[in-house]
Amino acid sequence: MPIYDPNIKFSDCWSSVGNITFYHRNGKCYWRSKPTPVFPGTMRQMEHQSVHLRALASWRTLTQEEQLQWSVYAKDVVARRPPFLNENHISGYNLFVSAYHGFATLGNEHIPVPTNFEKFPPFYAEFVSAEVVGNTNLILRFSLFVGCSDNPMRYKTLGKIQLVKPGRGCHPGKLRNYLSVDASPDPLSPRIILFDIKNYRSVWGLDLPEYTLHIRYLLIDSLTGFRNYHHKLSCSFSL
Repeated sequence: MPIYDPNIKFSDCWSSVGNITFYHRNGKCYWRSKPTPVFPGTMRQMEHQSVHLRALASWRTLTQEEQLQWSVYAKDVVARRPPFLNENHISGYNLFVSAYHGFATLGNEHIPVPTNFEKFPPFYAEFVSAEVVGNTNLILRFSLFVGCSDNPMRYKTLGKIQLVKPGRGCHPGKLRNYLSVDASPDPLSPRIILFDIKNYRSVWGLDLPEYTLHIRYLLIDSLTGFRNYHHKLSCSFSL
């Protein structure tokens, strides 16, 4: 993947020009041929698309005052896409759609009311164990630390997970979303959370006694629907 070197005329690039796409990874800008994927229309993709279409339709049902209120709250949310400048913020529409998707992921899909984006508490997870249940499902256990919060249980964990052969790297396109459940109602931090991967052998087409696990995990606020930026974790385990 060729890296883009800034020059006097252009200090940074993003988006696509012609058949070239510029993208960022770990703070550096790269370029590649513009992809032309064919939408396969899998069940997961169709479900995600349906949620997004309902979010767009819901935005159009809001009054002008409600849309303007979302825009006011969005001014305090720094954009995560280029150009990477602290003065750039997302739109009210983006903030609304983010909350809508968050609630939908939690199984509580509804039209959110205008809500100010609150700063998320510091958090991190550590791998605990892996166990096969019923010869088909894989249970992954993690300890989750959530600090500086009077109500840490309001934050649920979404894990983007991939299992690969031992020592292999992560393929972002093969990450699959799993919402965690708490192993106990204990609100103290750290708490044990579980990811239940049903028919895990068929998800990535692997049946091995040992795996390398790649996970990108983030918090979803069950009160607002907002999500924070993910952390990464990789480890190996045996079954």
